[in-house]
Amino acid sequence: MATACALHILVKTEKQALELKEKLANGGDFAKLARKFSLCPSGKKGGDLGEFRPGQMVKAFDNVVFKKPILKVHGPVKTKFGYHLIKTIYRS
Repeated sequence: MATACALHILVKTEKQALELKEKLANGGDFAKLARKFSLCPSGKKGGDLGEFRPGQMVKAFDNVVFKKPILKVHGPVKTKFGYHLIKTIYRS
């Protein structure tokens, strides 16, 4: 079965997600921004969600992690939790 490892930053608004995405595009450190802004407990670990399989995350999240190019920041992706910026580190 496929597995993947991803980082994410979860915020309340699309506006904030877009501002953070711009900071990342300008060389911002994903882990530092996750620790500072992410509402998810994973923020403490720099947004690291560890390894997971399809179906363990909400569908909109899975669609990015398992289908979009790796090592690029995708989003904002809206889920019931808020807006995510997602960076897939690897997929197997």
